[in-house]
Amino acid sequence: MADKKETKEAEVEEGAEGEDAPKKSKKKMLLFIVLPAVVVLLLAVAGGLMFMGGDKESEIALDEHGNPIISEDAAKEAELAEAEIPLFYQMPDILVNISGENDGEQLVLQIKMQLEVPDEDTIKTLDALLPRVIDHYQAFLRELRVEDIKGSAGNYRLRLELLRRVNLAVHPAHVNDVLIEKLLVN
Repeated sequence: MADKKETKEAEVEEGAEGEDAPKKSKKKMLLFIVLPAVVVLLLAVAGGLMFMGGDKESEIALDEHGNPIISEDAAKEAELAEAEIPLFYQMPDILVNISGENDGEQLVLQIKMQLEVPDEDTIKTLDALLPRVIDHYQAFLRELRVEDIKGSAGNYRLRLELLRRVNLAVHPAHVNDVLIEKLLVN
């Protein structure tokens, strides 16, 4: 009987040691997972701060008289910024009949737009070729249905198609964008 008590006590002690062992391994596991994660996080923050730090090129250098020195890159950027100011060409209003949602229903589409052009030469080209541009637009717009221009997706597709058609009409000149000021369906 004493032997049975001793073996039970030994089993209880082994069980206690077995319970301590998983607790220690959980602590070790936590240490092996959390500590590297913290280190990686700190390194990421330090790297981000280094990349977001001050830009040496943005500092203004002064000459001996205290006047700012403009680098060649800054001068070129200023020239490009001035050169890229867009010009706009006002198109005349266009009125066309379009098909409604019901068969045989006729609606009137009124569209007012401006064309964004890169230079004065394109404006001269547009003036000379305006009848061709309007013809291309009217032929396209007459084939539209109300469903084609509903919603923002329809408006976007309409702008893309109008841009494509004007660029085909004035080739080799180029129009940058079509800006729709008014789109009315009655």
